[in-house]
Amino acid sequence: MLHHIEINVSNLQQSREFYSVLLPELGYAEYQNWPLGFSYRSGAAYLVFVQTEEPFRDIPYHRKMTGLNHLAFRADSRAEVDRLTLTMKEKGIPILYEDRHPFAGGPDHYAVFMEDPDRLKIEITAVKGEEALG
Repeated sequence: MLHHIEINVSNLQQSREFYSVLLPELGYAEYQNWPLGFSYRSGAAYLVFVQTEEPFRDIPYHRKMTGLNHLAFRADSRAEVDRLTLTMKEKGIPILYEDRHPFAGGPDHYAVFMEDPDRLKIEITAVKGEEALG
């Protein structure tokens, strides 16, 4: 089982604003909060967001480089994907692949894709039964 994931972010406030909308919608609760970071927890696993140290801020992140490509979260239903899509749009978060939404992952893959403030791709997918998480 996953224990936690820690992500360095370029602008802690922007990331806090983004994730404070998204993660509670997915059942995560704020877990820790300190001047240089915060975390959200669901069950035993949690996500940690930490301000990138000054000497490393000039190196931009891109999900197509070596390293983390995206985080995928499970939605309980297609209706939840639709609701989260609307919520994020209302907050000004652009939806990726909007011309193919909600089937950008294929005809049997119902999901919404977006980027966080550092351009990390976030996927929320409705999964039936034991299907893989996109």
